[in-house]
Amino acid sequence: MSTTALTTATARIEVLGPAFERAEEILTPEALQFLTELHHRFAGARHDRLAERQRRRYEIGNGRDPRFRDDTRAIREDTAWRVAGPGPGLEDRRVEITGPTDPKMTVNALNSGARVWLADQEDATSPTWRNVIGGQLSLRDAIRGELSYTSPEGKRYEVTAERTPTIVMRPRGWHLVEKHIRFTDARGQAGAASGSLVDFGLYAFHNAAELVARGRGPYFYIAKLESSEEAKLWDDIFSFTEERLGLAHGTIRATVLIETLPAAFEMEEILYVMRDHIAGLNAGRWDYIFSIIKNYRGRGARFVLPDRSEVTMTVPFMRAYTELLVKTCHKRGAHAIGGMSAFIPNRRDPEVTARAEEKVRADKHREANDGFDGTWVAHPDLIPIAQAEFDAVLGDRPNQVDRQRDDVEVTAAQLLDVRIGREITEAGVRDNVSVAIRYIEAWLRGLGAVAIDNLMEDAATAEISRSQIWQWIHQDQSTAEGTPITRKWVEELVTETLSGLDRFAGDRYEDAAELFRDVATGDHFPTFLTVPAYSRYLVDA
Repeated sequence: MSTTALTTATARIEVLGPAFERAEEILTPEALQFLTELHHRFAGARHDRLAERQRRRYEIGNGRDPRFRDDTRAIREDTAWRVAGPGPGLEDRRVEITGPTDPKMTVNALNSGARVWLADQEDATSPTWRNVIGGQLSLRDAIRGELSYTSPEGKRYEVTAERTPTIVMRPRGWHLVEKHIRFTDARGQAGAASGSLVDFGLYAFHNAAELVARGRGPYFYIAKLESSEEAKLWDDIFSFTEERLGLAHGTIRATVLIETLPAAFEMEEILYVMRDHIAGLNAGRWDYIFSIIKNYRGRGARFVLPDRSEVTMTVPFMRAYTELLVKTCHKRGAHAIGGMSAFIPNRRDPEVTARAEEKVRADKHREANDGFDGTWVAHPDLIPIAQAEFDAVLGDRPNQVDRQRDDVEVTAAQLLDVRIGREITEAGVRDNVSVAIRYIEAWLRGLGAVAIDNLMEDAATAEISRSQIWQWIHQDQSTAEGTPITRKWVEELVTETLSGLDRFAGDRYEDAAELFRDVATGDHFPTFLTVPAYSRYLVDA
């Protein structure tokens, strides 16, 4: 695409990504001007917050555990304040479907029958340039009732549902960049644009007024936060955006994913600093598990988790986290939204489908009875199962925010006690290697949510797989069968995995294996596997 440059004072945005059909409808001069203003005002604060993340992670790695903050005790002890709560169309969130924003998946989500669609530009999207801008086009068309899609095989997809889900869009986290857009600040320092600000800014600019006119609003899931200061930065962005786009203060609503260990200690503070704009919190289970491994990977055997399949929502530290989330939300008038079970049905295998339905039913039964107001599913066929469990508890009520969990008392020690009493098995090691390589391969081809072994895998679940391998190697762990988990053995498993795959023209398995070796067996632990993967493989020259 020809470079487009717009200035705010002397700051400017330049589009470096190649042109493709209809991209100019999203990358308009006016939209790029808005991105320039967002970066001019907030890019510096973003860098500060990311530096603070690194400092806190260093502290945890060196023995200073997270704790409930003394300097914000007054916020937690003040019983008077409440959050804004749901905007129009968010009152009833009993079942939400998640998925990427390509046209086919967008049509399927809008026809699914869910109350809410998490339109995911983050973990379920591989951030190729075409996916990033193409997802914005899908959302723009969907909001205006103009979306249809014809597959290469000639099958046509159209939105036919009388009632479509309320859209809640998830932009990329603070740590991710968009290298196809360059921001140069007022001092002349140039670098990749923020993925968060690009995703949020383009969606809000093009769709906020249209959504309000249609009786909904610009709603966002906010991912990967690690502190209330990071949340306050988002709140400042929301307030600026409302003023800049002529929206009433409080029009924007956010649901924050509590999916990092540090954020679990600041739930009330996050609600407080975003109280004019926040609708609820979500229990982002997979990234939460990854965050624990990442922060405690070097702290000894006490913090080593067993096979990924053994780290369920019923183990004590995960129960503590979710119970605290429900109590905190309802205390402040916010929705508590449950997470996604990874099990998915297989329409060609009734036995697999029955097992998935049983697992999901149990998961949603637990959430509904614990007090959650809604939950996620990854497949349309699971919506009736999840809805039945929440209907049984909610009845005609849109939510159960009025259910106070005064019976819940969670301590810092409970959040940090990750002992499960299960073992690492050879099968668990093999599964981690195989799943991670197969997921990364699909991600490199532009697929962000992938069904593997009858589970829905995304970037978060792949992060668990590779980070466990890294921790097991560096903590000198052995399997229950007595096999030491070493780099050499894992390299043999990589070779074994590659030899057992059905290869095809254009596959990316060699690249995936190379990346897996770097992020799972190297001396250095990348904070996110998607960071080196994006820079190395997804940036168009």
